[in-house]
Amino acid sequence: MTETTIKVRESGPYLVRGPLTLTDADGNVYAAAGENVALCRCGGSATKPFCDGSHRSNGFHATERAPVAE
Repeated sequence: MTETTIKVRESGPYLVRGPLTLTDADGNVYAAAGENVALCRCGGSATKPFCDGSHRSNGFHATERAPVAE
């Protein structure tokens, strides 16, 4: 069984790797080719919920980091 992981890219999309089913608010399934998907988090993509690279030119900047356990 393959694990699904989500990586937060600095000032970029969420990269989802592994098996997934992506549905809209009505439960309709998006066609996602392959097991690697980039999801928009800048809000500027013309192909939402998928990333189209708009974050590179629309001024989106984010540097969130997970808390480090001590």
